[in-house]
Amino acid sequence: MLLSLSSFAQRGTVEIIKDPRIDTLIARRFAPTRGAGNTNSTYSSLGYRVQIYNGSNRSDAYIAQAKFQDQYPNIRTYITYREPNFKVRVGDFRTRLEATKMMQELRQWFPLMFIISEKINPPKLDTDTQP
Repeated sequence: MLLSLSSFAQRGTVEIIKDPRIDTLIARRFAPTRGAGNTNSTYSSLGYRVQIYNGSNRSDAYIAQAKFQDQYPNIRTYITYREPNFKVRVGDFRTRLEATKMMQELRQWFPLMFIISEKINPPKLDTDTQP
């Protein structure tokens, strides 16, 4: 017996319209990670922060953080402690140029600053979809 199968298909075009931020999120999700035990690797990437304080006095670290947040309330700040020093770092800059610009703006308030390369948090996405 000879069995003949035929299939019918429709031809046409499909247009996909999507937000370009989706490609960015997908690229971050599948980016290679450094280090095997890192659980935050899919939510962070390498970037730069500006260190505005380094010292052993805890209250001075919080004062430096508050002083920065008064001037720049929308930029994240991070306080870390590694014995015996507290460090206050600001920003999540993707490029060294962005960090350098911030450092120049802060010169008058914080004379001793450094640009630190480390894992940064992704920027906040604007999810407001109101017209």
